[in-house]
Amino acid sequence: MAEQMKNQDLGEQTRVRREKLAELQAAGEDPFQLTRFDWDATSRQIKENFDALEGKPVKVAGRLMSKRGMGKVSFCDLQDKDGRIQLYARQDEMDEAVYKKFKKFDIGDIVGVDGEVFRTQRGEMSVRAKDITLLSKSLLPLPEKFHGLQDKELRYRQRYVDLMVNPDVKNNFLIRSKFIQFMRRYLDERGYIEVETPVLNTLAGGAAARPFVTHHNTLDIDMYMRIATELPLKRLIVGGMDRVYEIGRIFRNEGMDPKHNPEFTTVELYQAYTDFHGMMDIAEGIISGAAQEILGSYQVEWLGQQLDLTPGWRRLTMVDAVKEYAGVDFAAISDDAEAVAAAKAIGVELAETADKTWGSALYACFDQKVEEKLIQPTFITMYPVEVSPLTKRSPEDPRLTERFELFVCHSELANAYSELNDPIDQRRRFEKQAELRDRGDDETEMLDEDFLTALEYGMPPTGGMGMGIDRCVMLLTGADTVRDVILFPTMKPLD
Repeated sequence: MAEQMKNQDLGEQTRVRREKLAELQAAGEDPFQLTRFDWDATSRQIKENFDALEGKPVKVAGRLMSKRGMGKVSFCDLQDKDGRIQLYARQDEMDEAVYKKFKKFDIGDIVGVDGEVFRTQRGEMSVRAKDITLLSKSLLPLPEKFHGLQDKELRYRQRYVDLMVNPDVKNNFLIRSKFIQFMRRYLDERGYIEVETPVLNTLAGGAAARPFVTHHNTLDIDMYMRIATELPLKRLIVGGMDRVYEIGRIFRNEGMDPKHNPEFTTVELYQAYTDFHGMMDIAEGIISGAAQEILGSYQVEWLGQQLDLTPGWRRLTMVDAVKEYAGVDFAAISDDAEAVAAAKAIGVELAETADKTWGSALYACFDQKVEEKLIQPTFITMYPVEVSPLTKRSPEDPRLTERFELFVCHSELANAYSELNDPIDQRRRFEKQAELRDRGDDETEMLDEDFLTALEYGMPPTGGMGMGIDRCVMLLTGADTVRDVILFPTMKPLD
């Protein structure tokens, strides 16, 4: 019953607003016919420069968020791109006809205001309106103080309303923009070149993930939305572009949860003549540097944890991590069957499609028993070959690869390799991945003959890294779900 009454009320408000619009249009004052308003100040500029602007004329524009007092004096809150400023409108200080029209404006309407900067008797920085122009009519009422838009699902679907009424939401995306700006500047200053690679590919490669499949009608072939930018970028390293990066959208046909969205944004970068240690330095530099520049501190809170991003993050091999957090010393185990048994003894089961090897057992122990315990920034290094098909083997232990993943608050933020540049070894690993695919694992790498050809021309020793921008922004904003840092997260259509 309450919901029905609410809907009726909203229907009545909408009807009244449409009638107001019709009256304006009949009088030749259709706000939708106006094409521009040349504002010259924002709310923030006025407040930050009040002493210099007091008594001076200004033009401001934005959305009416509140109205108080509808006699001869009215107060309103105007919201623009920078925040809010109070408007003061007095009948005897304005054209009477203008004030009369203004009294009929609704919360949510977009207006342009000619006025002067002043401070009210209560000391609030304000704009004294001389003229107010209706620039756009809001035909739907805004939720009052966010009531009626509490449902998170609805907030994600109607992000435009969410941004209007919740300043914290907008701040998340301002931080996102600043993070990307910082990252670009950081890489550009170190000689990296930003490039673009195809989103549509005839093969899905560069990651262990299930792709989205589409069909190209002209070529009459199936194509894949990219699951990574890795392989095209490494082709550029072969071609002599020694430092490249791409900030790009990635698409993976996988599950959705607080850390995963089917489309997300990464930066992938590759640098010739360095290794995964060089990538660690860059990962640490980007995230810690961004925190210091954007937040003014290395101390952040995320997912209920106090985190210290001061440079000098812990670096721990996977073998040492499993020994420390799960109590199994894989360094003392050499036999595959013994390794699988050791994993089973602590309640770890290998995937049905996984080979029952020392490396598979090590990774399963890490994945199931250790990852959730990594809170402070930690680089986990030296991954098994079985889960690292594009990574160079360790010279000290061929069962392992020169790879790291960066974990903060049990979340993976970056993945990096000393890139495999041996085309013969790369072919063997692709063939092994193909075997797993034949067994039913549809997230394994596809064999890419052209990439193998590129490697046969020779790729220098190279360090490469992929970093999840969405998760980095979650860290900097304290968001507990990736949907809070993606403007338009993937949503199931409403019935």
